[in-house]
Amino acid sequence: FPDRAFDVGIAEQHAVTMAAGMAAEGLIPFCAIYSTFLQRAYDQVIHDVALQDLPVIFCIDRAGLVGQDGATHHGAYDLVYLRCIPNMIIFAPMNETELRNILFTVQKGADHPVAIRYPRGRGVISGWRTPFETIPMGSSRELVRGTTIAVLSLGHIGNQATNALRALGNPKEIGHYDMRFAKPLDEVRLHEVFKQYELVVTLEDGCVTGGFGSAVLEFANSHGYRQRIMCLGIPDRFIEQGTVDELQGEAGIDEESITRSLIPLLHEVR
Repeated sequence: FPDRAFDVGIAEQHAVTMAAGMAAEGLIPFCAIYSTFLQRAYDQVIHDVALQDLPVIFCIDRAGLVGQDGATHHGAYDLVYLRCIPNMIIFAPMNETELRNILFTVQKGADHPVAIRYPRGRGVISGWRTPFETIPMGSSRELVRGTTIAVLSLGHIGNQATNALRALGNPKEIGHYDMRFAKPLDEVRLHEVFKQYELVVTLEDGCVTGGFGSAVLEFANSHGYRQRIMCLGIPDRFIEQGTVDELQGEAGIDEESITRSLIPLLHEVR
């Protein structure tokens, strides 16, 4: 749609305010910015979009660790800095199908600003041209039902959890849930998880301090759940340059690291 796309250059603040103006006039604008550079427009996200509860759709590319672009380009903080903003909806697709379906959902009409975060890299499925489906806001998916350990993953990094469970022989003790929304959380699902499982592990390709895992901790605390919760994510330090695989290993969120984290938990419950 060349007559419906506007390149504003390296001017993220202007891009967000322009999108807010379009939304105020009844349009549903899609504002595409790298995660790390959306930080430059934080004031505009809050005051021009969220404060007015405008349906701006933020398409946040390069979310998570991006590899050789280095420390300035890692999209490590968007979950944290967006989660605290009122009216904001935050979605992280696990694969291409979920990304297509959330874009399909919000273009039909959005009541609030929506942030859709997705990583640099390649897809994980070949047959992604499936019929469009509407995704209910704040909904999750049960991928595997377990008995004692629940892995709650957010976004594309959940594929690493799937691989880790496969490497462990898909133990019956471990359930896996694609939570999809960091805000609003699927509280119905979380109540089911905390009533069924003894241990909970959260996984995100974002800063572990204040991110999705913290949201689950807040939920558990507010409802009096006492299970141990292990939060896996990017540690509280700047990550430097390397391949995505190398840096995910350094952060402890690659397949091998997730597997190592789950093994002692399995020993506990067996």
